[in-house]
Amino acid sequence: MQCQSSRRTFLKTVAVGSVAGRLMAKERRATASIFIPPEEWRGKLGRYRSPLIFNDGSRAKTPADWTRRRTEIQSDWMKLMGAWPALITKPRVEVLGEARRENFRQIKVRFKWTPVEFTTGYLLIPDGRGKRPAAVTVFYEPETAIGLGTRPHRDFALQLARRGFVALSIGSTEATLNRTYATYYPSIDKATVQPLSMLGCAAANAWHVLAQRPEVDDQRIGIVGHSYGGKWAMFASCLFEKFACAAWSDPGIVFDTRPSVNYWEPWYLGWHPRPWRKRGVPTADNPARGLYPELLRAGRDLHELHALMAPRPFLVSGGSEDPPRRWEALNHSIVVNDLLGAKNRVAMTNRPGHSPNGQSNNNIYNFFENFLKA
Repeated sequence: MQCQSSRRTFLKTVAVGSVAGRLMAKERRATASIFIPPEEWRGKLGRYRSPLIFNDGSRAKTPADWTRRRTEIQSDWMKLMGAWPALITKPRVEVLGEARRENFRQIKVRFKWTPVEFTTGYLLIPDGRGKRPAAVTVFYEPETAIGLGTRPHRDFALQLARRGFVALSIGSTEATLNRTYATYYPSIDKATVQPLSMLGCAAANAWHVLAQRPEVDDQRIGIVGHSYGGKWAMFASCLFEKFACAAWSDPGIVFDTRPSVNYWEPWYLGWHPRPWRKRGVPTADNPARGLYPELLRAGRDLHELHALMAPRPFLVSGGSEDPPRRWEALNHSIVVNDLLGAKNRVAMTNRPGHSPNGQSNNNIYNFFENFLKA
């Protein structure tokens, strides 16, 4: 009887293992599929100028060429948007409070995220020993990402902490409340850096806050954000190469006239001295001002910034603002990665609506686990 019972237990274990194996294989296939454009958009490059073409018209044909071309792209955009101030590489972090939640500690912190401005955020540190992967999460305020907001499926920091990631949630709370939305350097009326780029600088400084933590492996820090936060995460990761990977949730990854793909606004790439233009899509009576119309006239677009990620992986969690057609822009990054011999570095998922959902977020978390936990 004992032998028969052991046999039944063994067979049951094998069966469960077989099912688990099939589920894991299915999940791996699903994860792999996000790197493959739909057939309709495969190889399509759209209207976008290849980021491999130098300013003098020659083309990068080797990895060494790309290194020079990458420097040229980054230099061009930094000149256009304004040079960042020196990064705060040894930040002083003030602890404002600490609480125990689930499997992690929640620490409220305050630090300088620009040379002239402090911010308040939350560190979520999961239980365990040794150095762990980590992520910066960005949004209008830091509470939503740690699960204390009112809108669902935006709790990226909380969900990542549950999966063993150290997470730092930051947000532009004061600027959101006064409807200026970004951070301005050195001041809102004398900004020398386009505000969206300056948000990227602030996130780079937040990277250093995470990197100096004893629990964090500084080679495995990613960044994620949704909508406004998606734009922020995109500019931060493209312009600051120490982010190991990134996920951008429906930010509008290229210029468009959709109302939510609103890079023309003065808190993004259209800064100009106040009074600011009336909010909304540019018209003849209410034209865009600042850098944004200059970028359009020069034929520049954000696919050039995407290419700066190569060979670092990134995921576009697309919704209403980033439908499958955005592969036309993303295919340019695939071409760059092909030149570098890097596969499966550019991914996109799609959902009908702008708001994230459980499935789209699971894809983000699986993406981070795949690239940062390995």
